[in-house]
Amino acid sequence: MTVRRTEPKTLRDAHEVVMDRRPPNDANPAVWLAFRLGNARLYKAVADVDRGHHHEALYWAGYEERKAGEISAELQAEGTPTE
Repeated sequence: MTVRRTEPKTLRDAHEVVMDRRPPNDANPAVWLAFRLGNARLYKAVADVDRGHHHEALYWAGYEERKAGEISAELQAEGTPTE
C-alpha cells in the first residue's frame, strides 16, 4: 500500500488510490460498501479539481455509487444493517 501525503489531484491519482486501498475479493460486503462509497466521494472531489477529466471522474463517481447501491440492496435483502 502506498502512503500519500496529499489528496489526489488528478483522475489518474484517484485510480491509484482506489487500487491501493481495494479490499480482497472475499472481504465482508460491509467493507466493500464502505470502499465503494469512499471511492464515490473521492471521484467527486477529483472532478472538481481535475477539470480536464471532470466528466470522466463524475462517471466513475456514479459507477461507484451504483455498485454501492447493489451491495446495500444485497445486505438489506439478507437483513444485514448497512450502517
